[in-house]
Amino acid sequence: MEEKPKPIFKEISLPIYFIEENGQVTAHTPVLDLATCGKDFDEAKNRFAEIVVIFLRNCLKWELQKKFSRNADGRRLIKNHLNGNLPELLGN
Repeated sequence: MEEKPKPIFKEISLPIYFIEENGQVTAHTPVLDLATCGKDFDEAKNRFAEIVVIFLRNCLKWELQKKFSRNADGRRLIKNHLNGNLPELLGN
């Protein structure tokens, strides 16, 4: 059985607004300007949790790329470790 990677984010608190209209529920946070929707509250909530993680991972990847891509060693580090091994790269 494959071991799941360790979480790299701490618990965060965001204001989330849920709006129900036209048979679906939209979840939105103005803090990150992120939104998603689902057929009901639970689906919107689960999708929102997924999209926040994706957003934060992409922000982290972008920052690491910006920091390490200035030289060949940094580019090799990114290529070898960034995809799926962020905790290892960060020393966690």
